[in-house]
Amino acid sequence: MSQQSASKAQTMDRTLFAKLTGNLGDQALLAKIGTAFSQVYAEFLPDMIKNETGLDSGIAYGGCQSGLMKDLIAGLGGNHALVNASLRNWSSKFVLGCGSGFIMTLMEHMLGGRAEDMEAAIARPLSVIELDLSVMVFEKIANVLRSAVNAQGGFEPYLDPPYNVEEAMAQITDENDDFAAAITMTVSLGKSISQIVIIVPQRDLLRTVVSAPRAKNPTAASQAWSDQLNEQVRRSQVTLEARIRLQSLTLDTISKLAVGDTIPFMDNSGDVRVEVSANSKDLYICEFGRSGENYTVRVKDNVNSDDELLRHLMN
Repeated sequence: MSQQSASKAQTMDRTLFAKLTGNLGDQALLAKIGTAFSQVYAEFLPDMIKNETGLDSGIAYGGCQSGLMKDLIAGLGGNHALVNASLRNWSSKFVLGCGSGFIMTLMEHMLGGRAEDMEAAIARPLSVIELDLSVMVFEKIANVLRSAVNAQGGFEPYLDPPYNVEEAMAQITDENDDFAAAITMTVSLGKSISQIVIIVPQRDLLRTVVSAPRAKNPTAASQAWSDQLNEQVRRSQVTLEARIRLQSLTLDTISKLAVGDTIPFMDNSGDVRVEVSANSKDLYICEFGRSGENYTVRVKDNVNSDDELLRHLMN
């Protein structure tokens, strides 16, 4: 922007200046572009999900809203995961969003849940593990977008780590709060109905020509994606907690405890029972011990099967 243009921007109404410089479009044009994006997603994303998970899904255009990027993100409300993204030769910054219910349902299926047994997910902010796993979901969403805009050079989208929408406001400053458009699509997966959202600065969106990519036959990549998702589950870090039961004491005794007093373990026959849990789910029965200078626990029994453990840890 030239010095003269910058001076005009400071004195002219921001909305008017954005319209005059081609950075703010009318609602009819935005709706036309949004509809074109939705048509591409409706044609390709359900097939990708079906091929790779066996689940039926559907995409429908929900609308295209204009406004400042911060306001559009705030308008999503809660229970959405977001990714800051860029695609060379198209947009240096845009945001992809997905309702948490969609990701939770997909993860439940990938961890062994049967479609006929799965109820509609109750939307909530995603856990750390679910955010970690949602990376592959956003990669699919971003790749459909990349094919639709057909940016020169064929570059891959760059995605930052996903985060819950509640964390989004601190990431947008007044300096980069551009006029943007939020393209909303309703996505159904099993019994769950959620949203996919693309929030793009209008200066980039208005010059976009949306084109449908060529259909591809499913390949071994479908199984590879499933395997990658399951492997990501198993590599995710989880905080473990250990509980040891202590001998019962009267309230009078407890009220008089002081620094240096000791309370015996409940199990004083030799092996001290330890219950290990994560995310408030019991995992293992262990015994308390020591290895060198470190206190340890030795696993004696599983509370649940491997698949049940993984599903518990996802919540």
